[in-house]
Amino acid sequence: MPFRDLAFAGRTLRKSPVFALTAALTIALGVGASTAIFSVTNAVLLRPLPYQKPDQLVIVLSDMRNRGVEV
Repeated sequence: MPFRDLAFAGRTLRKSPVFALTAALTIALGVGASTAIFSVTNAVLLRPLPYQKPDQLVIVLSDMRNRGVEV
């Protein structure tokens, strides 16, 4: 049964090639955008920092202000 459905879908898309091309490009754009967003999210938020103890990493703002560094 699924083969019949695929054959019907192929015949239908062959009758309207502009629609088929538009659908394929839309799907490709969506997959590419999702991949790019996941790659950035993975690199920035999900991976641990490249330090031995990243959970102990802190910034002490009062000390930075005392040294004249603006954050």
